[in-house]
Amino acid sequence: MEELVRTNDPVLISFLESILDEAGIKHFVADGNMSIMEGSLAMIPRRILVDSDQIHKARGLVRDAGLEHELRPAKDQI
Repeated sequence: MEELVRTNDPVLISFLESILDEAGIKHFVADGNMSIMEGSLAMIPRRILVDSDQIHKARGLVRDAGLEHELRPAKDQI
């Protein structure tokens, strides 16, 4: 899996999950339960991970939604 987005914004996470679900792209929100450790302060960003074979399609959907600035660098850009 590859990291698509890293954010503390629960609304953004919900929106991205919605568009990924609609497109049939499997994804996982990592660190979602870290609020137990941090005391619900939203200090630890959540990461949306996508299967490597669908990352390009997912990145395209995020761009189409006007949220390109939220994308993590692609592996080939690191």
